[in-house]
Amino acid sequence: MLVVATAGHVDHGKSTLVRALTGMEPDRWAEERRRGMTIDLGFAWTTLPSGATVAFVDVPGHERFVPNMLAGVGPVPAAMVVVAADEGWMPQSAEHLAALDALGVAYGLLVVTRADLADPGPVLEHAGAHLASTSLRDVEAVAVSAVTGAGLPQLRVALDRLAARLPTASTDGPVRLWVDRSFTMRGSGTVVTGTLGAGELRVGTELVVAGSGEPVRVRGLHRLGQPCEQVGPVARVAVNLRGVARDRIARGDALLTPDGFASTDLIDVRLAGDPAADLPATLTLHVGSAAVPVRVRPLGVDTLRLRLARPLPLLIGDRALLRDPGRHHVAGGVTVLDVAPPPLRRRGAAAARAAVLAGMDGRPDLAGELRRRGLVRAADLRRAGVPVTGAPVCGDWLADPEHWRQLGRRLADAVADHARRHPLEPGAPVEVLRQRLDLPDRALVEALVRAPLRLAAGRVGTADADALPEPVARALALLREELTTRPFRAPEADRLAAVGLGTREIGAAVRAGVLLRLTGNVLLPSGAPQQAVRVLATLPQPFTLSAARQALDTTRRVAVPLLELLDRQGATRRLPDDTRMVVGR
Repeated sequence: MLVVATAGHVDHGKSTLVRALTGMEPDRWAEERRRGMTIDLGFAWTTLPSGATVAFVDVPGHERFVPNMLAGVGPVPAAMVVVAADEGWMPQSAEHLAALDALGVAYGLLVVTRADLADPGPVLEHAGAHLASTSLRDVEAVAVSAVTGAGLPQLRVALDRLAARLPTASTDGPVRLWVDRSFTMRGSGTVVTGTLGAGELRVGTELVVAGSGEPVRVRGLHRLGQPCEQVGPVARVAVNLRGVARDRIARGDALLTPDGFASTDLIDVRLAGDPAADLPATLTLHVGSAAVPVRVRPLGVDTLRLRLARPLPLLIGDRALLRDPGRHHVAGGVTVLDVAPPPLRRRGAAAARAAVLAGMDGRPDLAGELRRRGLVRAADLRRAGVPVTGAPVCGDWLADPEHWRQLGRRLADAVADHARRHPLEPGAPVEVLRQRLDLPDRALVEALVRAPLRLAAGRVGTADADALPEPVARALALLREELTTRPFRAPEADRLAAVGLGTREIGAAVRAGVLLRLTGNVLLPSGAPQQAVRVLATLPQPFTLSAARQALDTTRRVAVPLLELLDRQGATRRLPDDTRMVVGR
């Protein structure tokens, strides 16, 4: 389906032309027909000679109703600029053309009406000169008379050629249906209409209302007044919704594929029009069918930061229009460069940001986004309109390759620094490293670990992290002789303190496997259990606790927990009379 919006000065015959082409009345309100002037959007459609369908969004031409006109033009891919042969180029002709140019509408037709009242030649030439410097410079021109029918066959053929030139819309992408009407029908409930530019709608599909996030379900679909089960782009569509009241959705809202878009109230844009520095502090942003007040902050010569009065579901590359409603002036078109820009907190941040934006053209660029952001979730890029290819570094996280390498180097430095500051700890805690590297997810720290680093028990250390710290090695050297000659005589607490083995030092020695902790501060050489089994095996079996204590030359303080450990290991077995025997002797 070809969807075309009309444009042009009030009373230049836009509605009359649509009526002549379609046989339908585009003016929906009695007040419009009484006054002979379009006030709000009108809709009509017809079949072209090729069999294709063209649907018209007829817009008002009076300057008081420019917001209505923009709501109709915003989501539509093509326009029909209408100029009357007997009046020629007029102020609203210029403002409507400026709006179309600002929105980047590049497909359409120039139609000179009332060719029965005046020679259309001069107007065709004059209007063509105005279009020559805009996005519509290459459009075809046709002169017609809606009264006599002259030129209408040629216009129908021109519309067919226009339909053939339009790029094919994607059916795979998420749905963003800008709402231009919302009403209720008895027995049906809430109905909204809009121009579907991409994606597919099906009966039963679940959508969400932009802004509120309310879930709604498609109860029914109408295309050109006929019910259908599914609709693809580009098409005028009426959607009967289940799950939302009429007063909860209105013109300027949008129906979205769940998780397909991220609504934002802060964007960076490039301006085509008035110099950025000359703009008022507040303007109205027109995008899709929405009109939202914005606060303007110039960043560079042609780049701005806009703070929106309410969030909108915007994508990188979206075209929008800034307008000063008080002056009835189109300030310029904007291209969205970033829908999640960084804060500007430091002195000079605005100038630095302008330098970054100078290298952006509004085309979604995965490599560029990764380079600017370093780390970003793939889902966030998709919601911003950036195609995602390549594997994530961790979970849903994508990383710029150079930034990821730098993070790896910083991780190694952070681990080494932590080891210098805390020599008795078995590596740096993952959470400490996450904060040190300012990473948003602990999993990223774990994904960065590469040899010679290693991850164990929630800490990151080097491969030789189990080596004894120098203070611990020195203390154990003082105990070496007594641990060797009397391995089952656990040093007393005062002896441990005297050689410098405190709680942290003991913990380091145990983690390194040099000492075995039986209980509390009962410490033995790590090979003591195996050595004890060899000694106990020489005793008459079974043996008592007292016999074991004497054979091992130790105290009850050590013998009891040591024998319990051997029981748990299966080296000894405790009998009902509390004697024991070595297993497998």
